[in-house]
Amino acid sequence: MMPRYRVADPNSYLVITGAGIDGISIRKKALILTFQKSTKISISPFDFSMKLQAMTIEKLKFSLPAVFTIGPAVADDEKDTESLKRYATLLTGESDGRPAAAAGGGNLAVGTGRNHVQDVVKGIIEGETRSLVSNMTMEEVFRGRAVFKQKVIESVQGELHQFGLKVYNANVKELEDSEGSEYFAVLGKKAHEAASSQARIDVAEAQSRGNIGQAEKESRAKQEIAKINATTAVLETERKGEKASADAKLVEKEISIEKELDLGRIAAKRAAESRDTELQQQVEVKRANMELERRRAIDVVNAKIARESEMEKAEANFFSHQKKADAAKYEQTADAEAKLEARRKDAEGVYLAKKAEADAALLVKQAEARGMSDLAKSYGELAQVLGGPQGLMQYLMMQNNLHEKLALANAKAVNGLQPKINVWNTGSDNGAPGSDAGASIRNIFQTLPPLMSTINEQTGMSPPQWMMQMPKEDRDVTASKEARVNGTYGR
Repeated sequence: MMPRYRVADPNSYLVITGAGIDGISIRKKALILTFQKSTKISISPFDFSMKLQAMTIEKLKFSLPAVFTIGPAVADDEKDTESLKRYATLLTGESDGRPAAAAGGGNLAVGTGRNHVQDVVKGIIEGETRSLVSNMTMEEVFRGRAVFKQKVIESVQGELHQFGLKVYNANVKELEDSEGSEYFAVLGKKAHEAASSQARIDVAEAQSRGNIGQAEKESRAKQEIAKINATTAVLETERKGEKASADAKLVEKEISIEKELDLGRIAAKRAAESRDTELQQQVEVKRANMELERRRAIDVVNAKIARESEMEKAEANFFSHQKKADAAKYEQTADAEAKLEARRKDAEGVYLAKKAEADAALLVKQAEARGMSDLAKSYGELAQVLGGPQGLMQYLMMQNNLHEKLALANAKAVNGLQPKINVWNTGSDNGAPGSDAGASIRNIFQTLPPLMSTINEQTGMSPPQWMMQMPKEDRDVTASKEARVNGTYGR
């Protein structure tokens, strides 16, 4: 057999044995040499259904329908082929251990039947499930179906690992009564009656919660809409203020650019005029020289030529000085006019700048006024939502933490005070029969000393001396009466 290159399908692997290979080799593609054989094994998972008969720890029998999806374990790393080697070694080929029939050319085809694999897996699942259920109550199996399913998968996976298989999914269906048992039927009737009663209660409670929730959501929606409108109005006011400020800066920049352009035009005009004056002066000088040469050529007599030459020179000097004087006068006049024009342009620029600043300030004030108006409208709508101005005031006080600030201010106001409190009693007879008739007058006068003392301590004011003293003759009469009474009735 000649060497050939083989590639496995996406859902299969090549199992290579023969010369140069220790045991078996699992690859997706390989060059099959002489004295080597290759077989394709499928790694597609397969499903099979089964109905397990089990018994709980309470000796209750039940039927457990289940569907398992199992296939060869394929690692994420293609180089890790240990599970596939176990699967290819233990479970590929025919159920009696014979190899698959040759497809020709020394290459073996993928086996089409997996009945013997399903028999092995079914035996493992039945044994692990019965062992797990025998230690659980019926209530644990029924209530904790997810936990029971996970335990079954873990137990079965532990046994299938030695064969290179993996549980991809396990679907445990509804538990059923085995033959001769009515446990789930009776339990279903009981649950149906309880669910029916609870459903009627839940419907009534749901309707009540729905009405309450609808009212609460409508109220919250109105509050949120009012808050959003208020926030929108504030943001619009801020954006308008920023736009007005940007417009003012743009006007100021345009004025500055226009001013620079005007100054440039004036400077260019003055330079052109100065150059024109210089050229005119050169032309006049050349004209004078040409005239002098012409006269020199015409003159025949040397004396006349000399005299005329001196005269021409004098005239030329006079003309030159006169032109220089005229040029200086023109330059001074032009410079004065240029300065005057520059000052006028500066004044106009200052005026336009001040006017632009005033216009910008007016736009800012108008934008602020519109913003305040929109804010007032927003607060009006918020007051309507909150139940009136009082509700709005309470909302703003809570938003600005005004209650905490007032409490802090009151606490600071009374901090450090040391009030002095005087308590006195003026009697409790209250005009009862047999009581002293002058007790009320005496009680009034008894309050005067502590009252005057309190006023003095708190205000620093003292009562007049005549109020706190008695006339001398009154004191003598009173003393004599007291002495007589004491002498007559004293004890």
